[in-house]
Amino acid sequence: MDLSLSPEDRAFQDEVRQFFAENLTPDLREAGARTGGVFAEFDAGLRWHRKLAKKGWSATTWPKEYGGPGWTATQRYIYSREATAADAPRIFSMGVRMVGPVIMKFGTPEQKAKYLPGIISGDIVFCQGYSEPGSGSDLASLKTRADSDGDDYVINGTKIWTTGAHIANRMFCLVRTSSEGKPQDGISFVLIDSMRTPGLTVKPIITLAGDHEVNQVFFDNVRVPKANRIGPENAGWTVAKHLLEYERGGEAYTPNLYARIEDVRRIAREEAANNGGRLIDQPEFARKLAETEIAIQALETIELQVLSDLSQGKNPGAISSAMKVRGSETLQTLDELGIEALAHYAAPFEPEARALGRNEPTVTPDYALTAMPLYLNNRAATIYAGSSEVQRNILAKAVLGL
Repeated sequence: MDLSLSPEDRAFQDEVRQFFAENLTPDLREAGARTGGVFAEFDAGLRWHRKLAKKGWSATTWPKEYGGPGWTATQRYIYSREATAADAPRIFSMGVRMVGPVIMKFGTPEQKAKYLPGIISGDIVFCQGYSEPGSGSDLASLKTRADSDGDDYVINGTKIWTTGAHIANRMFCLVRTSSEGKPQDGISFVLIDSMRTPGLTVKPIITLAGDHEVNQVFFDNVRVPKANRIGPENAGWTVAKHLLEYERGGEAYTPNLYARIEDVRRIAREEAANNGGRLIDQPEFARKLAETEIAIQALETIELQVLSDLSQGKNPGAISSAMKVRGSETLQTLDELGIEALAHYAAPFEPEARALGRNEPTVTPDYALTAMPLYLNNRAATIYAGSSEVQRNILAKAVLGL
């Protein structure tokens, strides 16, 4: 595979860098740099989303037909690398990254017209209603029920670990519409048009890092029009599998991994080793960094091939599970190295130190404020979007034929 950039790609890279230089204001870069979870502070992320939408870059993977830039796989990868290097805020992207491609494939013309433009602009913000207490990676066991009542479904049950339910204005949701046959055969995929729908309650879950990022959502006779169902009734499993391929393999992991390894190097250059020198110069720590960088480079080769397939209209398929496993586990390795490098300075609990505009002294050095929050938050990386155990089962069946 030829990984060198063509003249056209280098020109595109220059365009991206110029756009960031002109539009990434100091406060937006601060929001990106101080992100200790999955997404940046919401208001900053939304402002960045709207700037990208004005440029036509808010949905980098979408075709021009639906308002995307129609970029090649290489252009998308260049953009991701440049965005992470510039500390661009990570926008709340579940609409763009997950449900948008599902609506494109399975939605009616009316549904596409209703939702896709708003996802592009940032006016429509979706959260994901999948996991339930007792039904995390085992989605087939979900119990949230949607009973038919005329033109509506009446939904009762609960969803948990719902990222961004407190700031989203819509939800895409898996519900049980039948109890007959296999569990997978009775699930439907519906869109809820307002997080303020009567009977819908959002309660916060505060993470170990002190952040409000996830929630539990309760449904008490929540009415949703059947016109908001994506695909046929009881065909939600097929829709969900398509979405999960994009959640697990539709975006590159390695741009973020390259940015994270630079964060670890920055800490190691500042922190002392046991012998009094710099930690970055200590052979054992340098070996760990080198091994991790080799793992990132290996994953990058796979990602570029998958992104090329996606640009030709192919689904990533089972290889997305391999990317999910390697990407999430390598991320956790980097987080562990960051904590090892920071040593006792990782211990102070200072969630307020990451608030935008805060400039009061902190115990944790400024260059490492996100090290422990990222370590804590990313313990879930091998669980959400399908646990590593589930991904390995998929690979065993789909690739090895076991």
